[in-house]
Amino acid sequence: MDNPSRSRGILFVVSAPSGAGKSTLVRKLVERVSGLEFSVSYTTRPRRPGEREGREYHFVSEERFEAMVAEGGFLEWAPVFGSRYGTGREETERVLAAGGDVVLDIDVQGAAQVRASGAGPVCIFLMPPDYPTLEARLRDRGSEGPAQLGRRLAQARREVEEYTRYDYLVVNDDADRAAGVLTCIVEAQRHRIECRRAEAESILATFPDGS
Repeated sequence: MDNPSRSRGILFVVSAPSGAGKSTLVRKLVERVSGLEFSVSYTTRPRRPGEREGREYHFVSEERFEAMVAEGGFLEWAPVFGSRYGTGREETERVLAAGGDVVLDIDVQGAAQVRASGAGPVCIFLMPPDYPTLEARLRDRGSEGPAQLGRRLAQARREVEEYTRYDYLVVNDDADRAAGVLTCIVEAQRHRIECRRAEAESILATFPDGS
C-alpha cells in the first residue's frame, strides 16, 4: 500500500478501443507504480497464444461465468464481440478495503457500470493517435479474421466517442510516454487532500498548539 494512513484504496479504470494498446500500458503502469494491483478480469473467450491463466485473464466456461453473474460475483460485466468479460467483485473489494489501489482494464460498457455502481472510480481513456494507426495495430496483431477485424474497427469509433465521460485522456502515440502520463495521473490522485488528510492531521498534531 502506498499510504498506510488511507482507510480505502483508489479504484482506477482504464478503457480504450481494441488496438489502442490498453493492456500493454496497464502492464507498464503496474510495473512502475508500487502498491497498484491489476485486477485480472474473467472472460469466456478462448485463450490466445502466449496468454496464461490468471495473468491476462481468468479463462472460464460460459456456465461458470453465468453462475458468477447469478451470484452477484461481478462488479461489472459485459458481452464483447461474442464473448463475455467481467471484474470479480470480491477480490477487488478486498484490496480496496485494505487501502490498496486497483486498476481495471475494461471497455466502455464496463466502465459505465462501475461509475453507476457508486464505486467512485478515477476513469482514464486511452486513445490512438489516429484511425490509420489503430487499424494498422489491429491488423498487425493478427488475432482476428477480416469479419471480426471490421467489427472491431466499426466499434472503435463508437467507443472513442465515449471519451467525454472520463476524467483523463491519454493519447498512446508512444508507449513509454503514455505510460509515464498514466503514472503521473495515479500519483496525482494519491496526493489529493482527501487521500492524505489522515497523514496531514498526524503531522499537524506534532506542532505546538498555536493558541
